[in-house]
Amino acid sequence: METLYHQTNKQIQEVQSYMGDLEKTDRESVHLLENELLARIDQIFTQLERLEILASKEPPNRRQNAKVRVDQLKYDVQHLRTALQNFQHRRYAREAQDREREELMSRTFTTNDADTSIPMDETLQLNSNLHNAHRGMDDILCSGSGILNGLRDQRSTLKGTHKKMLDVANMLGLSNTVMRLIERRATTDKLIMVGGMLATCVFMFLVVRYLG
Repeated sequence: METLYHQTNKQIQEVQSYMGDLEKTDRESVHLLENELLARIDQIFTQLERLEILASKEPPNRRQNAKVRVDQLKYDVQHLRTALQNFQHRRYAREAQDREREELMSRTFTTNDADTSIPMDETLQLNSNLHNAHRGMDDILCSGSGILNGLRDQRSTLKGTHKKMLDVANMLGLSNTVMRLIERRATTDKLIMVGGMLATCVFMFLVVRYLG
């Protein structure tokens, strides 16, 4: 298990390094890097499934610690996948805006066309403002989606960690008072997470309403 664990951890670090190159990659090659990162992430998830099986077969005194380590790797790679998806959404939005701008610039107007009575500069400025507003809304929605996904992942991780902590506590024979403190902390974390999700949803609704 140790060999596979260190191999998987190394692959996660490599994906993190490649993620930093996405913004610097040219438009013709960026989709190739995205596909490579997606393939690496899928491979990591496959290895994590094997690690979960191996962790369940560890001796009782090492089993809980092994499961917590595997859960941490899973948490890290889930955040990498969310970050990659957000980058792809932003790239798709930019490419769509570039295509619309090129179509507008290549459009021909005749002097007799009544629709061209508005000065061209004013039309371009209006179109640019609309694109900027749409881009801002897309970025906010992508960021909000990433935050919500991160909160859901964190809730799942906290729930699993809480259960394992209770199992470990039972094995060690901790007192009922300590057990209640652990459960109270888990409830507080859950309330904070739900409050953060609600605040994010309200913020996104207000932004879409006033910018729309």
